[in-house]
Amino acid sequence: MSGLAKNAKRMAAFRLGVSAETRAMIFLGAKGYRAIARRWKSPVGEIDLVVKRGRLIVFVEVKARKALDQAAESVLPRQRRRIVAAAEAWLAAHPEHAGYDMHFDAILVTPGRMPQHIVSAFEADC
Repeated sequence: MSGLAKNAKRMAAFRLGVSAETRAMIFLGAKGYRAIARRWKSPVGEIDLVVKRGRLIVFVEVKARKALDQAAESVLPRQRRRIVAAAEAWLAAHPEHAGYDMHFDAILVTPGRMPQHIVSAFEADC
């Protein structure tokens, strides 16, 4: 694959990811969550969405795939560890949220369907 083709593929994946995150945020907004960070990056990892509802902070991994089962299977243990590490970095940078309840959710996005929200998709001790 040429460099140009790789770059085009990378850009298409980026656009798909941004679109899926936007759909996920709209979906979560309808459920009463408010976005407090999007595509938050740290040296240890990235968090797609950080949302809040009351005294609950949720770190959300958004996965867009052609099929729901592919999306569900795409959050691998290594990636979970990076998300947890990034969440710890986010909490260190935002100590005002340190006493909040928190969990790690997944939003699965597939063509032609409503996003699927998996509450507490994984634990911090993964």
